[in-house]
Amino acid sequence: MPSTANARIAIVGAGLGGLACARVLQRHGRSVAVYEREASADARPQGGSLDIHSGTGQAALRAAGLIDEFRALARPESQEWRILDPATAAVLPVPGPPSHDDDSPEIDRGRLRALLLDSLAADTVRWDRAVSAVTPLGDEDGTWRLLFEDGSTEAADLVIGADGAWSRVRPSVSQAAPAYNGVTFVEAGFPDCDARHPSLAALVGDGTMLASTGDKALLAQRNGQGHIRVYVAFRAPQDWHVAAGVSLDDAEAVRRYLVDLLKGWDESLLDFVRRNEDGFIARPVFVLPAPHTWEHVPGTTLLGDAAHLMPPVGLGANLAMLDGADLARALVAESTVEDAVRAYESVMLPRSAQAALECAKVLDDILPPQGA
Repeated sequence: MPSTANARIAIVGAGLGGLACARVLQRHGRSVAVYEREASADARPQGGSLDIHSGTGQAALRAAGLIDEFRALARPESQEWRILDPATAAVLPVPGPPSHDDDSPEIDRGRLRALLLDSLAADTVRWDRAVSAVTPLGDEDGTWRLLFEDGSTEAADLVIGADGAWSRVRPSVSQAAPAYNGVTFVEAGFPDCDARHPSLAALVGDGTMLASTGDKALLAQRNGQGHIRVYVAFRAPQDWHVAAGVSLDDAEAVRRYLVDLLKGWDESLLDFVRRNEDGFIARPVFVLPAPHTWEHVPGTTLLGDAAHLMPPVGLGANLAMLDGADLARALVAESTVEDAVRAYESVMLPRSAQAALECAKVLDDILPPQGA
């Protein structure tokens, strides 16, 4: 049974959770390698703004020794929520979706990821190393082999699946697969919105704006450097665009569909769809079963979306980082990999099960299912 002090630890995926785990391990003098399929840190955009909660994401950053650096980059003013009446665009005198704590400053996902990456020792992240599968070597110690798409292999005493929704590590512990939950988000964006679209920027305010009715909603979210990210969310079959005869590559066709979907809404809100210049990206929401649990498997475990993919309502990134920090701390505190993983899973699995149910409820509150 391998000792945690000299275990070969392989993290698959250089997202926030995997990087948090690697950072905490290195702070305690432990060796770790992170394998990432993307070619570089800037291979693709990293997504929108995140509210980092004091009890989860910030707790992980404290364990990583990065809380002061995070505070210097974060936007506390962007915690503001505004709820607008879809028919009039009037600000409604009600609070936004329930906040998970009172201290949740926003930060762009890309900036937070860069903060974590910059904190790691050189060559910790092995870019362009796409893992296709992991297989047990069959020994009593629970050693695993990572199989890479280029045909190469590596052995590890612990493989940590931090590789997101479509995890290649998940099948080592669970046969569960993500399923479409009936909600689609269509994303749009407005760069330099304050200067180029001041009326839209004024509607959003300093944080996040929400207008919703029935099974459709419009969200607009402040990001850094004046960028505003917009989502039109609605309940529909996953192939809604096929049934509507809309090509997702045809921005004007998507625009016409969304304007029609929001028919009867105030003209100023429709401008979030009409005036977008960057095209549209459909993002169907996939989730894992809630709860998603598994019987412990020696030498491997999961964190973040690989372990508990849930609706995107503000908990996923926070939990991923907390998972990573908790697993790293267990690997430092326990004498064997087996004991560390069991200790981590005993905390993470019930926590994520409860969070998944909470996130599903928040999404249902914003977009009530038909007949609810």
